[in-house]
Amino acid sequence: MFVDRVRVNLRAGNGGAGVAAFERVKGRPKGRPTGGNGGAGGSVILRADPSVASLLRYQRKPHHSAGDGTHGEGDVRHGRSGDDLVLGVPLGTVVRDDEGVLVADLVEAGQQVVTVHGGRGGLGNAAFVGPASRAPGIAEQGEYGEQAWFTLELKLLADAALIGFPNAGKSTFIARVSAAKPKIADYPFTTLEPNLGVVSFDEREFVLADIPGLIEGAAEGKGLGHEFLRHTERARVLVILLDPAPTQENPPERQLEILRDEISSYSPELAARPAIVLMNKSDLPDGRKPAERMGVAPISAMTGEGLREALHAIADLVDEAEREAPARRGYILHRPLGPSFTVSREDDAWRVEGRSVERAVAFADLTLLEAADLAARRLARLGVDEALTEAGAVEGDEVRIGDLAFEFTPDSSEEE
Repeated sequence: MFVDRVRVNLRAGNGGAGVAAFERVKGRPKGRPTGGNGGAGGSVILRADPSVASLLRYQRKPHHSAGDGTHGEGDVRHGRSGDDLVLGVPLGTVVRDDEGVLVADLVEAGQQVVTVHGGRGGLGNAAFVGPASRAPGIAEQGEYGEQAWFTLELKLLADAALIGFPNAGKSTFIARVSAAKPKIADYPFTTLEPNLGVVSFDEREFVLADIPGLIEGAAEGKGLGHEFLRHTERARVLVILLDPAPTQENPPERQLEILRDEISSYSPELAARPAIVLMNKSDLPDGRKPAERMGVAPISAMTGEGLREALHAIADLVDEAEREAPARRGYILHRPLGPSFTVSREDDAWRVEGRSVERAVAFADLTLLEAADLAARRLARLGVDEALTEAGAVEGDEVRIGDLAFEFTPDSSEEE
């Protein structure tokens, strides 16, 4: 089954917690701090893989998670980092976030994008040893990994796209000139999915995509063709196949007009690409007359008449388009860093949100005075006190960070 658009939920791994541990040492009442750090969570990576032909696996299983980091231990044993999860997608996959922002366009084998990042591992108490704290009893919790929904959309990587009405003979054409084996039968909408074939002849080669038949109104969502118009977007050349058979509702002249209108309605940029028009079924009685009347090349995908000349003409257009427009590179979005945190009013309290502030207070036990003091100094260094004051907070107001709630007490001291 060919699937070319799915929505997936990707979750990165959580970081492991740091640990507070001590080794007994003579002359030191608390002992020597030996708590190790937690391991980082794994990230989720999408990678273009030539062996993957469809997005079917993601329709069947939309939820995917990377590995969690493990907790730290005593004797300064750090936790193991969680394994990254690498998911293979077909070449030509476009990745969008839940807001519709284009995150990546993966067109080259091995090209990849990190969609969600693993959580940072928490620090153990050995990491807090310093001149001001010889025996810290604090440790950090691990950070949650990111989680988000993404839409994956496949756009076939083809040099030329074969376009026409249902039953115009596109499937017969691609089966005749390549190794593609589409299902062929004598009824409308025979082709329910795009087919991709490599055309090789006379030491020339190009990739041809057979797009399911278009009907009038396809660009607005009528029929099946509109679901697959996206697969024409990467094609350098359009091959328009007309059908002179009397069983077609529209004569070839009207077919050409409708097809061009649908392509233009879908994408003016696509409509401006080089195109070649072929009249199929020249083997039918009077099948050549419409071609002569319109001045287009007559061919027969059934008997092979005129195919070699047509393939050379398509290859010439592909070569010319390649010279004028070099191969399109993949696209990875590098997001600019936004504000590290935000302050907003929530009921009768203040809500502070952002990964940096969540990290600042992520201690295993904030009832410890040492942990509470360090969290307060971290927040002050981040500018949270100043931001709260500017927003209108006064001493004694409730402030919420994640599940934590505390009274606002401005503090300008810096973390040591």
